[in-house]
Amino acid sequence: MLNVKRLVLCLAMFAIGAFVTLTWRLWPELTRPTHLDPAFQLPSSFELASLPVATRFDFPLGSEHSALTYNAQRFTENHHLGDDLNGIGGENSDLGDPIYAVADGRVLLARDGGPGWGNVIIVLHALEENGRRRYLQSYYGHCQEILVRVGDDVRRGQKIATIGTAGGQYFAHLHFEMREFITPFIGPGYRENSAGWLNPSEFITEHRGAPEDDVGRTTK
Repeated sequence: MLNVKRLVLCLAMFAIGAFVTLTWRLWPELTRPTHLDPAFQLPSSFELASLPVATRFDFPLGSEHSALTYNAQRFTENHHLGDDLNGIGGENSDLGDPIYAVADGRVLLARDGGPGWGNVIIVLHALEENGRRRYLQSYYGHCQEILVRVGDDVRRGQKIATIGTAGGQYFAHLHFEMREFITPFIGPGYRENSAGWLNPSEFITEHRGAPEDDVGRTTK
């Protein structure tokens, strides 16, 4: 009788231990929210079809072809996934300067990106090339002020934000990326494998569709 009680007790303790271990391991899945932040949901086919077509791309800082700016850290330099764009005065001389949408598109994300990022905006663009629709993202990091909301349609040259410092972590500048995919996660900023990211300055230069003497913006 005593052995049976011990066996039952051992089995009960094993079951309780297994239940606790399984619950602990599965807890993240069991408590995962059923509703995702809209910024992290892939756009539906209808939303993609309704995107305004981007017929031309301009630079996000300075003039339309980037006059009065310089690139402090270029794409893939030190595994950098974008360009660090600055006003020509350097340091914090460009703090609060306007940031412009590089092309017509729709805002996917506009909020604080967490430590190291400050405010971040991601805009989705539709580009028609060779009879096919191509989807791209433009990414604007370290913003001081956000002037658009998720779901807004923006126009090329529209002021969407101002240059910031990511809460004082850096000298004022714009961390700017162009991406070939449409999953709107913020990402690492630096990564050895740059597959999926585009060279921002090269892409815009190739897709400006404007003469070299086209300076100054019509929309402020």
